[in-house]
Amino acid sequence: MLSKKVGKQLGHPTYSLTGWLVSKFFKWHNQILEENAVKLSNIQPNDTVLELGHGPGFGLQVASQLLTGPRGKLIGVDYSQYMHQMASERMKEQISRGKAVLYYSDLVAMPIEENTVDKVFHCNCYYFWPDLNMGATAIHRVMKPGGIMVTTLRLDSVIKAASMGVLTGDKWRPEVYMEALQSSGFTDVRMENKKERNITFQAVFATALK
Repeated sequence: MLSKKVGKQLGHPTYSLTGWLVSKFFKWHNQILEENAVKLSNIQPNDTVLELGHGPGFGLQVASQLLTGPRGKLIGVDYSQYMHQMASERMKEQISRGKAVLYYSDLVAMPIEENTVDKVFHCNCYYFWPDLNMGATAIHRVMKPGGIMVTTLRLDSVIKAASMGVLTGDKWRPEVYMEALQSSGFTDVRMENKKERNITFQAVFATALK
């Protein structure tokens, strides 16, 4: 029961003590993943960049510093109202200048035009999507041809969460996620092991083929 409750809060934090604790967990656990997802995306000054499941907005902050060109734009999507409001407060300056826009939205319903996004990144996110194929298709829809998507995760932690019942089913398995990406129109889908500050993590790369 407890593991399911924690898993639910990780996927959809709410205004609650558990939701608040989850936000603190994101800061502690996700910082390296967020920073490296941004770095590995090779963001250029005038790119349009999308972060999915942005949580409190740490990755958005890092990405915004790279979008220095006049056409550089940052988009964030999260279906937790709590996380949306936390990130909106953190990014209020960029939002007021028109450099960032955040949507409180489900991934599949995100109000982003087709073929408009250069780079997409997310971390510790895909295992909470209700349907991997629908999620991957939604991402592919908004990306420009040749656009790059990067996913970061710590597979050892994910395996542990699955063994404890925090993550259920087989959606957490990287190979299942990668199969969904390939079937949705992505190419050059691969996973690489990375290491920083003595922490090993994984990065999944995919290119939007159109």
